Amino acid sequence: MSQPTTRVLAVLELLQTHGRMSGAELARRLEVDGRTLRRYITTLEEMGIPLTAERGRHGAYMLVAGFKLPPMMFTDDEALALSVGLLAARSLGLAEGGPAVASAQAKLERVMPGRLKNRLRAVDETVTLDLTRPGPPGGSRVLAVLSGAAQSERTVHMCYASSKGEGSERDFDPYGLLYRHGCWYVGGYCHLRRDLRSFRLDRVADVTLLERRFRRPADYDPAAHLDRSIATLPRAIAVEVLLETDVETAMRELGQHIGLFEPHAEGILFRTSTDGIEWMARQLARLSFPFEIRAPAELRDALRTHARRLARLAKS
Repeated sequence: MSQPTTRVLAVLELLQTHGRMSGAELARRLEVDGRTLRRYITTLEEMGIPLTAERGRHGAYMLVAGFKLPPMMFTDDEALALSVGLLAARSLGLAEGGPAVASAQAKLERVMPGRLKNRLRAVDETVTLDLTRPGPPGGSRVLAVLSGAAQSERTVHMCYASSKGEGSERDFDPYGLLYRHGCWYVGGYCHLRRDLRSFRLDRVADVTLLERRFRRPADYDPAAHLDRSIATLPRAIAVEVLLETDVETAMRELGQHIGLFEPHAEGILFRTSTDGIEWMARQLARLSFPFEIRAPAELRDALRTHARRLARLAKS
């Protein structure tokens, strides 16, 4: 809670939730001193919120008995959007996501009219969203720091662990964040490698905001950058296939994140790399359009082997 308005509303939320709270406890919850808290209380009173204060050693603040904020006015479509959005938040791979969603839903239910409250609960109890395969949980703090740094164009210092568990530290200019395949990624300029890089947030051990500023490229696309990063990972076998179709069909049948698709005079040039030649042969075998394997030769042999196996299965 960094903004004064947010903290003032937090005081109101705490009093509505607990009914009666001491000034010391309110100040502790908000991480402010007593003078700042009294300023927030004055702001609430100026907004017309009826408060009472008990003096003395065991004094406390409370809302006037019977006071309630008017119900939030949402349309049916807005209530549905909120409900589905809260469900989606549970699937976004944040370690603190579950408790945060439950808290947000409880707050909404306290101020919603009965009909919309029932709708919120109905979606929560009967709808399941399978957005993607589950990935390792990331941290809300890391996401918050990196998204804030990307927005304000400030460099961060990042401690990162590779897939092999090898630790490293680097200054990094975060350009944008992306959620894909159950994981959060951040893309930007790595000062250690002096090039564009993408990093998984669940492998970020710590991140610190620095004073250094950067300028984010206007044409930066985190999804396109991640596609290129994944497609050009150093794997054992480089693959190049000419696809006799258009790019939309190629990406639909192969998957848009499997590699790079480049326009060619005879169709689409597909480039990627793989550790499994048989797996790549199976991906090509299910295509509905003609193609020409340009590299490697082993992929042609693997495709022939797979075709013979399919032929045997068709006769059985």
